[in-house]
Amino acid sequence: MLTNGQLVWLILFAPLLAAGAIMLFTRRLPRVSAALSIGAVMLGFALSLKLFVAVLQSQPVVAPSVVWLDLAGWPLVWAATVDRLSALMLLVVTGVGATIHVYSLGYMRGDAGFARFFGCLSLFMFSMLGIVLAANFIQMFIFWELVGVSSYLLIGFWFERPSAAEAGKKAFIVNRIGDFGFLLGILLIGAVAGTFNFGELETKWPTLGLSAGTLALAAGLIFCGAVGKSAQFPLHVWLPDAMEGPTPVSALIHAATMVAAGVYMLCRVAWLLAASPEIMNLIAWTGGITALMAASIAVAQRDIKRILAYSTLSQLGYMVMAVGLGATTEAMFHLTTHAFFKALLFLGAGSVIIALHHEQDIFKMGGLARKMLVTFSTFLIGTLALGGVWPLSGFYSKDAILLAEMDANRPLLVLALVTAGLTGFYMARALIVAFLGKARDEKVAGHAHESPLVVTLPLILLAVMAVVAGWHEEIPHFLKPEFHEHEHGVGVLLGFLAIPLAGFALAALLYGRGVADDAKLRSLLGPLYTLLENKFYVDEFYLFLVNRVQGGLAALCEGLDFVFVRGIGVGGVSGITRFAGWCVRQLQGGYLRFYLLFTIIGIVAVLIWIGK
Repeated sequence: MLTNGQLVWLILFAPLLAAGAIMLFTRRLPRVSAALSIGAVMLGFALSLKLFVAVLQSQPVVAPSVVWLDLAGWPLVWAATVDRLSALMLLVVTGVGATIHVYSLGYMRGDAGFARFFGCLSLFMFSMLGIVLAANFIQMFIFWELVGVSSYLLIGFWFERPSAAEAGKKAFIVNRIGDFGFLLGILLIGAVAGTFNFGELETKWPTLGLSAGTLALAAGLIFCGAVGKSAQFPLHVWLPDAMEGPTPVSALIHAATMVAAGVYMLCRVAWLLAASPEIMNLIAWTGGITALMAASIAVAQRDIKRILAYSTLSQLGYMVMAVGLGATTEAMFHLTTHAFFKALLFLGAGSVIIALHHEQDIFKMGGLARKMLVTFSTFLIGTLALGGVWPLSGFYSKDAILLAEMDANRPLLVLALVTAGLTGFYMARALIVAFLGKARDEKVAGHAHESPLVVTLPLILLAVMAVVAGWHEEIPHFLKPEFHEHEHGVGVLLGFLAIPLAGFALAALLYGRGVADDAKLRSLLGPLYTLLENKFYVDEFYLFLVNRVQGGLAALCEGLDFVFVRGIGVGGVSGITRFAGWCVRQLQGGYLRFYLLFTIIGIVAVLIWIGK
């Protein structure tokens, strides 16, 4: 009988074993590959549930550890952290991951890379679980990079499409920028503290007597890692392009794995961030700006997956904002509920995409509610949960963040409330245009039908969790037993609820009569619509910047090559050679007068030398 501590390693390595078996032995056996991958994540979920109960009952869970590397007296221990934070995250990653794996059976059916897909999916799960269980910064960074590699493989899964290949590269490169800062922060922390272990650092960090500058630098560099992974401004540009991957990948990245890793890491090292009030303020405002910017962009998008992608950016901004305000419990609460309803929304979008033969433009849809009742009903639940409508889970988790902002930072509260209104608007817009009214394009939506059970069953399970996950605020109480709800009147909560409902009402007013395009909104917003449609031209600015830097470096290299290589190097040597050749040619010109002159010069030179 395995102990709870030993089960930890089984949870982690089961997906890796599945990925290895698929890649080495069963790539030509798609059904076996899918069974291995799904079996591994299902096993992980069952064992994670067992560990969750053990932690809930305050049973000690100690995983066996081993010293795997000794760097000049710095032992690096391979260990696992199992506490309330990691126990909850294990449950989220494996639970949501399991539904996405099952859903993938239907979505990826018939794809030439079916087995490869499940192999990459298992590798992705292994990488994320490694981040969750990491006991030190080095261990976390290794899995952090593995998540980057896994995401590259999955975003660019259909690599024969140039757009997918470019999206995979973009995600990988942009994340390397944040990861470089993260690595520098890890090395700085190790240098000043003499350890990378989270438990030791949490105890030791306040006693080191470090200057405010050092504390801010360490916290700021660590935050860089989260800016990349959780796609915060200005490194947010990779996440919308990640929609080029299969829809189950989008669901996994946006709900339970990659983008959640940054927020989870910030919550794991909250003690480090709290030591620098300046960085905490920076974190809060970064989250607030990202939330508002992404919600604004979502308003003008037509692609159903990109609407959800910018929604994820916005909700991640909420979570990062909460971390910056010291409300890490509220951040993890929202991360958990968001995982359920965002996975639900992406999988619902995937169900629509299957039915419409991979059409993603909402203005070519319409009239799907009657033809796809399960998909519509569950998408509606996800929309209401994301909007923060009572009594769904999003109401409790998002309002917990809003109440924390109300107590700590009123300007950020204004940003968050505007974002909440925009969220209600763009989600209602997507729901109304895609599902209600009549089919806008009969060729696309006229023959749609409900997806098979293997697709709709995960939707139903996630819809249930999207409804009940926030009830009684059990999650924040689990994370922090002494957690107390913010004391505010019913009027405040009703006010918070009214804002997204106003967004819903505005969307119904603009799109409720079968509008065929976005002309009304375009007319209403004017030039702002073009700005939002083009995502504030951030991608274009980066492209311009890269081209200018690249062009400048190319000009510099060309100048150095001209002066030193072609000039002094190749040109100088060739010039000397040509001059020497000219001199020799003059000596051997065939003219008697030159021979006589050189003979006299030679005799005079010899006489002078003898005379000395």
